[in-house]
Amino acid sequence: MKLERNKRVKKLAAWTWSWVATLAIATFGPEFLWDGHPFLTTFAILVNLANGILMILANRDLFNHFDELEKKIHLESMAISLGLAVVVGLTFSILDQQELISFNADIGFLVMFIGITYLVAVLVNSKRFK
Repeated sequence: MKLERNKRVKKLAAWTWSWVATLAIATFGPEFLWDGHPFLTTFAILVNLANGILMILANRDLFNHFDELEKKIHLESMAISLGLAVVVGLTFSILDQQELISFNADIGFLVMFIGITYLVAVLVNSKRFK
């Protein structure tokens, strides 16, 4: 069972790093590698999208291997993260639109917030349920 879990975690890690790499290429390639060529830019974005979908499927595969307690921990953590992402993200956007913050409300801030929220929620729920 542990061997199968490690295999699925490594698969997810590979797809995650592949997605991060293709995201970097799609983001910086038009400026630094191919001078904004529309076909290459579109292709890089589509490759990134495909990698993202495969990463999600690998994540789903890992979650389907979890026992009921692990599923409960992660489901509750995802619910908290999703709810906070919507509420905090929209609040952050309104603050930016009304020029009440001195910087732009870039999506990167929300992605970091979601990641941190999910990590904290998993740690808290793991302690709470075990």
